[in-house]
Amino acid sequence: MSILINRNSRVLTQGITGKTGQFHTRMCRDYAFGKECFVAGVNPRKPGEDFEGIPVFATVKEAKQQTGANVSVIYVPPPFAAAAIDEAVEAELDLVICITEGIPVRDMIRTRYQMQGKKTRLIGPNCPGIITPDELKIGIMPGYIHKKGRIGVVSRSGTLTYEAVAQLMALGLGQSTCIGIGGDPVNGLKHLDVMQLFNDDEETDAVLMVGEIGGSDEEDCARWIKDNMRKPVVGFIAGVTAPPGKRMGHAGAIISGGKGTAQEKLDVMEACGIKVTRNPAEMGKLLKSVL
Repeated sequence: MSILINRNSRVLTQGITGKTGQFHTRMCRDYAFGKECFVAGVNPRKPGEDFEGIPVFATVKEAKQQTGANVSVIYVPPPFAAAAIDEAVEAELDLVICITEGIPVRDMIRTRYQMQGKKTRLIGPNCPGIITPDELKIGIMPGYIHKKGRIGVVSRSGTLTYEAVAQLMALGLGQSTCIGIGGDPVNGLKHLDVMQLFNDDEETDAVLMVGEIGGSDEEDCARWIKDNMRKPVVGFIAGVTAPPGKRMGHAGAIISGGKGTAQEKLDVMEACGIKVTRNPAEMGKLLKSVL
């Protein structure tokens, strides 16, 4: 099994005619079962065209009706990306993955409000996407570093997702599904949402959870894990301090009133029974130690 996507998913790309959308759609199509899974693209100005055999439709709704697509990946520029999410939600897709970085917070607040009560799940924005190794990847992660296995990975940081996977692979540990949920302050699935899915997945044995400074999502997830999780979880919190005059990290990495620091998050996680490391080079070894 896997969570959220597998070889039976049918994917459309919103923004398929742009340079970024074309490049990553090609890379995803050429991975594992991607040729079967990527079935459509959407551009309201270019219906009837195709991208290397993938038909382009004017709307998400039309693409869904014609191809059976149930998942969308978005590479639309920031000023229009929230509207692209809205369109996929209105078409009642199962899942939307928004890679776009720099969407105005005001736009995402409105989009998240409009998503209330709708069936569609959102990953991102400002995320690397999701991969079920050896089946399907949707996003910008390098497929070759992943291999099928029984470890779930969920991370707010794209690059630390890749680092975690590389460490797991060096230890011979494949992954069931890896999800980069993104670090924007207003986004879709949280650590808690993904952890619940991994807890119910019969073929996930343990989970590696990577967080960042800012907000309280990791603490909320840790408390749920303490009361409900049936599988071991290990964690790491990225807490880089920027040099003077420099901006580092995600837009969601905001510490307020002493809350949301790396140390506070790690303390809560440890108190909830999660094994944590303060050294990102030890994530893989720590995970292996709990199996």
